[in-house]
Amino acid sequence: MARKKPIDFEQSLDALQQLVERLESGELSLEDSLTAFEQGVALTRDCQLALTQAEQKVQQLIEQNGTPTTLPLDNTPDE
Repeated sequence: MARKKPIDFEQSLDALQQLVERLESGELSLEDSLTAFEQGVALTRDCQLALTQAEQKVQQLIEQNGTPTTLPLDNTPDE
């Protein structure tokens, strides 16, 4: 089974934004709109998968000795 290439979140998101703009323009035919919508659904799934993979990686990185560790979002020193 061939592996899919890694999802580029930024490229997928940009392509999705362009599709939305084309759909919102109202200049596409019904057939082209349906095709664009279908592509948008696929891109949305790609983006969601990339976000899920990133979340899983973050969880792995913050786990220490099998125990989840919370880290502050703001790493600025207390004054």
